[in-house]
Amino acid sequence: MGRLSGRIALVTGAASGIGRSSAIAMAREGAELIVTDVDAAGGLQTRDMIVSTGGRAVFHLHDVTRENAWAQVLSGLGELHVLVNNAGHCAAAPLSEMPYELWRRQLSVNLDGVYFGVKLAMPLLAKSGKGSIVNISSVAGLKGIAGLSGYCASKAAVRLFTKAVALECAAAGNKVRVNAICPGAIETPIWVKMGNGGALPSDAKRYGEAMETARAASVTATPLGHAGAPSDVASGVVFLASDESSFVTGTELIIDGGVMAG
Repeated sequence: MGRLSGRIALVTGAASGIGRSSAIAMAREGAELIVTDVDAAGGLQTRDMIVSTGGRAVFHLHDVTRENAWAQVLSGLGELHVLVNNAGHCAAAPLSEMPYELWRRQLSVNLDGVYFGVKLAMPLLAKSGKGSIVNISSVAGLKGIAGLSGYCASKAAVRLFTKAVALECAAAGNKVRVNAICPGAIETPIWVKMGNGGALPSDAKRYGEAMETARAASVTATPLGHAGAPSDVASGVVFLASDESSFVTGTELIIDGGVMAG
């Protein structure tokens, strides 16, 4: 307990999945949370889950693709110690059938959102004296996956953006560390969104069927034989946010059940 005591952390895409689990895990370690998402109901639920167990958290409705939205979220903060750029968008489609709008949406959320967050939060992170940025990439940023060209392109860009900014921070001596996490098959709603144009099905039956299909595929694709849980990634986020990783910057932590091992 207390690995993040006295620190303020901002997590985007915190309404569910990896973002929610990461926010809860950091609050458990003593951090004060700012949770943001375009899903107000889910984001408020995450906030309430943290507060109900004695943690501290506030929620902001936040579209990471808008620079002014970032400015509004950050405007009231005197300092910031941890930024977790987790908000993401994934839609499966062969390139020949992918409309430009779908391509742009994935790059806008997955890459532009990270750019805005890192750029605008950097002064606050540097002011803290021990800032940590954790960008959520993917194994799809390490290898090509048919039907996910837009997602792969955006997540690969996040990896190299992370490395470049880490080196800039090191050269500036501002004590901000910048790392990425590359999750493999993690059981979150993005699985279902992937095959539905990036949106959740309104039909509970379709949602359940899509989740079962994705779960079965992960058994085959993952050497450990099962999908990961959001908490598996959250543990990595806590490590990279804490002083335990004080000599770690410009790298990626792969949490994938062995997918990239062979």
